[in-house]
Amino acid sequence: MLVGLDVRPVRVEAYIGRGEVAFVLTGLATTTVKESRERVRSAIRNSGLDFPSTRLAVNLAPAELRKDGTGLDLPIAVAIALARAEKRPPPGSAFLGELALDGSVRHVDGVLVAARGLHELGYERVFVPAEDAGEAALIGGLEVIPCPSLAAVVGHLTGVEPIDQATSNVAVTEQPSSVEHDLLEVHGQEEAKRALEVAAAGGHHLLMSGPPGGGKTMLARCLPGILPPLELSEAFEVAQVRSLLGDLPAGSPLDWTRPFRSPHHAISTAGLIGGGGGIAQPGEISRASHGVLFLDELAEFQAPVLQALRQPLETGSVTITRSGGSVRYPARFTLVAATNPCPCGWAGDGIRACRCTPAAIDSYQRRLSGPLLDRIDLQVTVRRVALEQLASEPRGEPTATVRARVVAARRRQLDRQGCLNAQLKPPRLRQLAGLAPHSRRTLERWSAQRGMTARGFHRAWRVARTAADLDGSSEIEEQHVLEALGFRLNDVAA
Repeated sequence: MLVGLDVRPVRVEAYIGRGEVAFVLTGLATTTVKESRERVRSAIRNSGLDFPSTRLAVNLAPAELRKDGTGLDLPIAVAIALARAEKRPPPGSAFLGELALDGSVRHVDGVLVAARGLHELGYERVFVPAEDAGEAALIGGLEVIPCPSLAAVVGHLTGVEPIDQATSNVAVTEQPSSVEHDLLEVHGQEEAKRALEVAAAGGHHLLMSGPPGGGKTMLARCLPGILPPLELSEAFEVAQVRSLLGDLPAGSPLDWTRPFRSPHHAISTAGLIGGGGGIAQPGEISRASHGVLFLDELAEFQAPVLQALRQPLETGSVTITRSGGSVRYPARFTLVAATNPCPCGWAGDGIRACRCTPAAIDSYQRRLSGPLLDRIDLQVTVRRVALEQLASEPRGEPTATVRARVVAARRRQLDRQGCLNAQLKPPRLRQLAGLAPHSRRTLERWSAQRGMTARGFHRAWRVARTAADLDGSSEIEEQHVLEALGFRLNDVAA
């Protein structure tokens, strides 16, 4: 059984005894599991095997664990078939798969998660649907048996016709030389492009504000191109979330491209954070883990949805409690958000007049609460670019050049502290990102004048460390502090 990204083994016991013909299933099974009786009965008979014509009892242990999902079809059928043949499965074996009525074994979600958990619990081999075997074989040291049909599985277990073990060759692929959205095509917007580079280098969250057509969405979609490919551990964590959701390609279970998720502003809290009945499923923030979560029209999102972001932004994970129990999912994403300054979008544009009243503008901007904004490291204004500039050839740097600086800056951080700057806790920040006296005085004086919170103070400090890393500087100079503070101009005293 999968409980989020955790595995709870279920022991399937079958007993064939005397009495009236019946197929009894015990062990706190849900409707989905109870329906497996008909699938198992048909699959056994259509596989050329004998189904007991007497009383059959199948128990799912432990009894207090709620059993759900179709992945128990295969182990139930195997238990019955082996009980009929008076045999036992090899020690250290686990089975997972849904059965079709003709006896074939179908795909189930979460095979990668199940295989990883079973291996950690000491299981030596796992029988999974054939189409999911490559996914399970990513787990080193685990024998993976691909199961095309129930008849093939029983033949393997009884020694009639062994099934060859599945293998997987994991190789890191090169980052594609071409990207979908190149920074070179962004005209002007030097401040926003610099903010994007800092966000990519240090894992910092970014908010862009400006009128429609200023290039906010284009800038956000350029961010994945300047990020390095996923590390193996990151790619594996991304693959586990996708496996749980049934979104993992059969031929290439590991993808080295960082996720980019852009949900619509009408999304629910459960859709963004995760949820659902029984065991909560991952939401968009977990799908975006180790990548980018782009929230366009941020002020249009429902207030409860935005407030639910606060804890994941701080911790890099999310814990969801539902009727089926509590589950924890990764949520280590970089937030890039875009918003208009007012309902009509033209406040402060200078070309088009704003039609909103001061009260409407104030109400619109208050949709973004102070605690949420305090967790966003970089805040920039994106203004419209002159039309004559759009008609000329762009003069900025291409994505490849910026990516090289980002990769170098990230490498400095990982070599120094083992994580990105945005993840540094205050004790390690003081230890590893010490401020020179003049830089410290600048940060403290400006923070006091603007009434920054302790969280905002530390976030500005982390951004200054990232700016120094991008410059290849071992020390945080005053210009790095000033640049970091420039990205927090919206911090004002209460």
